[in-house]
Amino acid sequence: METISAIQEICYLSSKRLVVYLSMAFGNPYGDKWSPEIALNQIGRLADMGVPVISLADTVGLAMPAQVHSLTKSLIDEFPAVEAGVHLHSRQEKSVEKIEAAYLAGCRRFDGAINGIGGCPMAGDQLVGNMDSLLMIDYFRKKDLLPALNDAALQASCKLAGEIFVNH
Repeated sequence: METISAIQEICYLSSKRLVVYLSMAFGNPYGDKWSPEIALNQIGRLADMGVPVISLADTVGLAMPAQVHSLTKSLIDEFPAVEAGVHLHSRQEKSVEKIEAAYLAGCRRFDGAINGIGGCPMAGDQLVGNMDSLLMIDYFRKKDLLPALNDAALQASCKLAGEIFVNH
């Protein structure tokens, strides 16, 4: 918390907004004690410090849609001054369910990576990666919830990502 406080001060002095990610917000695969109450307690500590943006992270892709919905809704309802976000990892076939769960809970801040590149090497499942930005874009477009994007720039980014991450 001391480190977060120091970073918060740097952000304030630089007119930046701090975003804190609560890793393993939806569960802990390493056997350490975890519960939604523990997560909410940590969120409360961060909110009390004035952290403006808190993103719930499913670092290893364990979260079920009901968990995503419940904890995200609790964050939004209990800490209205905090901008809530999600950073989800998932197998491709479970992605839309998780996106929808967070959206229906009131979340409007979503992290992603083109083609789902990256992820936690500790997940133990090569198919669990970052949430694919293209999948999210498609989801939000179908719901008519996405502002206009520069599609040419998006395609150029996809092409560049494909060249950089050829083995993904």
